[in-house]
Amino acid sequence: MNLAAPSSVQKLRTALHDKAKESPKRRFHALYDKVYRRDVLACAYECCKAKGGAAGVDGQGFEDIKEYGVERWLDELTEELKSRTYRPRPVRRVYIPKPDGKQRPLGVPTIRDRTVETAAVLVLEPIFEADLQPEQYAYRQNHSALDAVRHVHKLINTGHGKVVDADLSGYFDSIPHAELLKSVARRVVDGAMLHLIKMWLEAPVEETDEHGRKRRSTRNRDESRGTPQGAPISPLLSNLYMRRFVLGWKQLGHERRLRAYVVNYADDLVICCRGSAEEALATMRTIMGKLKLTVNETKTRVCRLPEEKFDFLGYTFGRCYSPQTGRAYMGTVPSKKRVNRICEAISSETGRNTTLLDAGTTVGKLNRMLHGWANYFCLGPVSNAYRAVESHARKRLRQWLCAKHKVRGMGTRRFFGCPPARCAGTRPPSHADPQLSVGELVDLSPRAGCVSSPVRFDERGVKTEHDGVSETPTDERVGQQIGLI
Repeated sequence: MNLAAPSSVQKLRTALHDKAKESPKRRFHALYDKVYRRDVLACAYECCKAKGGAAGVDGQGFEDIKEYGVERWLDELTEELKSRTYRPRPVRRVYIPKPDGKQRPLGVPTIRDRTVETAAVLVLEPIFEADLQPEQYAYRQNHSALDAVRHVHKLINTGHGKVVDADLSGYFDSIPHAELLKSVARRVVDGAMLHLIKMWLEAPVEETDEHGRKRRSTRNRDESRGTPQGAPISPLLSNLYMRRFVLGWKQLGHERRLRAYVVNYADDLVICCRGSAEEALATMRTIMGKLKLTVNETKTRVCRLPEEKFDFLGYTFGRCYSPQTGRAYMGTVPSKKRVNRICEAISSETGRNTTLLDAGTTVGKLNRMLHGWANYFCLGPVSNAYRAVESHARKRLRQWLCAKHKVRGMGTRRFFGCPPARCAGTRPPSHADPQLSVGELVDLSPRAGCVSSPVRFDERGVKTEHDGVSETPTDERVGQQIGLI
């Protein structure tokens, strides 16, 4: 959850987790009434509101609920759940572009359904958290994609140099309902709660075509498979089903026999092997087939380090060289795809169609975008990637300012750059404290005396705090203040 839960909700979650942890075979009976408990439902609504998001098929947004009255709205939803007349509404389907040019379907439930699903997650998550395997890093507190990257890095540096780089075709759309509900029922025997989950899985999907016509599909119910990406309950259910593969891999002895270790993040997984990677790949295919999941053969391969490289969670794993000694070692760098993607995003934000925007608005967007990018890509030798992104961002921002002010040329004299450390608001360099390079500015834990943000544009010509409120910027000084990553 994004927000800290109230003490009463936290107490409930802690009690459920402790009971599940103490007894791995314990089954929980009375859970449905916890979903419509007022403090749980109110906490769920606040979590949904904090995340924001578009309205569902009913067109009701958070502002509409505020006008209607949040307390009144929650009272009515509580009564629906209590009387068991609650029925989920269709999920609005939208498509977001993928890096390979394809489109990823995304489900947008109504705020009403998102609130109930989040309440169910508040109740179910602490129970199933006790069962998830340590190799699963997605959608969990105190676990992250960077932790998964570190795990793989540790494995390849301890002799597991043969890697199965696996990819699943449409994992979220392929999860079979019957097997998934069996995984839930292993812990939950509350019939009302199981029925609630089944209704969400079978909810129809509503799409709008290019002509504005709406049509509904009942594919999930007809084929008894799939969980819509975008629903609050979906991450928990996807983790729960993937647990079957990770646990089966270990319990069937494949990990020990092949000395092959799985690292999983959502539908991405790699298997780092000391033994035969080909045998590990064949075994993985067999298990996935039994789970009714499909391996994407075009993207799944065996990679042998250090001769080859592979990508996982935005990082490229392979041979790197120390800039000081030239010594080769196994490490990680931001993948070329991710560097290209952030450069494309910068180009999009600084296109000619955005020159009517205020300079501070554009700079603020670039700040947030680059800040998040550098916070994630902070492992391994990153300076080359940072320099590439810095160079591109400087060039694009100068071009944008030239187009905005109708200045000919590249604008290198009128909109000149300054050293990143100084632009970011750090103390001026000295002999004892040399000016930091772009790569050195980024670290997981900020150094004393440096700003916490590893990425910073400063839209003003004065020293600023990281979270300070910006005054109205002077456009011609924006080009000077581009302390990038």
